[in-house]
Parts: sequence; structure tokens; C-alpha cells
Amino acid sequence: MFEAVLHTRQRCNTLSPVKTLTVRLPESLVADIEAESRGRKISKSDVVRERLELAPRRHRRRTASVNAIADLIGSVDGLPTDLSAQKKSYLRATGYGQKRPR
Repeated sequence: MFEAVLHTRQRCNTLSPVKTLTVRLPESLVADIEAESRGRKISKSDVVRERLELAPRRHRRRTASVNAIADLIGSVDGLPTDLSAQKKSYLRATGYGQKRPR
């Protein structure tokens, strides 16, 4: 049985090209991934891939909650009428994105 699982996993990895992506993660998340990897006896990469595959499903649930308040989106009074066309100048005027003194 173990050989069949290993053979299937090897076959799946060779069917589609795999690219490498480097991501910096907080130590607590890395520890969680490593613990799950050891507990399930799979690679850390497999754990991360599984978690990433689940992420779009969570996003779809959030989209449904956005639909519930869709009538409220964009209905803020008191904003400039040309905000979408002049957003960079408005953000610059408020100091958004500039380094702050420490």
C-alpha cells in the first residue's frame, strides 16, 4: 500500500511542472506547519500546498458576505466627487504611504 501511494505521488509531481516560490512567514506559522508536517509525516511543502488550495474556498464564503452588504458599498457621503480619478493626489495630501518617524 505504501508503494502505491508513493508511486501515485511521484506520478502526480511529474505530470505538471512545479515552480519554486520563496515566502517569508512568521515563526509561529512556520512552527505550526512543521508540527503538522511531522505529525502527518508529509513534507512542509505538501502542508503549505494543501493550505493554499483551501484558501480560495474560504474567500468564496467571504464574497457571499460582501454580497449581503453590496447595497451599502460606495454610499459614503462627504467624499470628493472625483475621488476615483484623483485618488493618488488625495492619498498624497493625507500622507498615506509615506514613512513615519519612529
